[in-house]
This record gives sequence, C-alpha cells and structure tokens, in this order.
Amino acid sequence: MNYNNLRIASSIQRNLSIIVNRIVIDDIIGFISITEVKLTNNYSFATIYFSILKNDDETINYATKTLEEKKVPIRMELSKTICHIKTMPQLIFKFDKSMAYSQRIEEILKDIKDKESKN
Repeated sequence: MNYNNLRIASSIQRNLSIIVNRIVIDDIIGFISITEVKLTNNYSFATIYFSILKNDDETINYATKTLEEKKVPIRMELSKTICHIKTMPQLIFKFDKSMAYSQRIEEILKDIKDKESKN
C-alpha cells in the first residue's frame, strides 16, 4: 500500500467509526468499533473490519447482516465526508476475529493461572 492509500483508508476508518454508530442503532449489537480499513489499489473496494462487544456467533452474524443492509446509507454519508477521491469505494464488512481470539487466549491463561493457584 502506498502512502495515499493509507491516508485515505485512515480517513475512511475515522469517519466510519462515527457514521456507523449513528446509522446502526441496535441494542443487540451495541457499539461497533471499526478496527481496520483495507482499500484496493484503484479504490474501488474497501474491506471494513469491525468488532463488537458480544462475540457469540449469533450476534456477529446479526451485526454483519445489519451492516450489509445499511451499507447504502453508510456509503452515502461517507461520501459527504470524504471529498478527495473521485468515486466512493464499495464497502465490504467483515468481523475482525483478532479481538475475539485475543479474548479467548486471555480466558485460557486465566484458567491456567487459577488452576495453578489452587494446587
């Protein structure tokens, strides 16, 4: 990725963090964090990685489905905030598994520590 690509991806991430939580208001999902944005070299697609507090499969699938359904208004709002590219990229939402993975590792380490302290 070149510098311009990183700059635009960062701008998209910053703006999406606000826009997504303004448009997607849902008690089941809660707060949505935009963890990373990856742009294709021609800026035609942006893969948006997000995380939520609840990491169960049902909530993750519901959140992904909801973001896909609200993709058009999110993209329209984003196009109002980012003026320095000709066409707004198509948005692809994906759940960021790294947060859930690190949380699972912490749980395992805590269990090991608890078992060692009992012995």
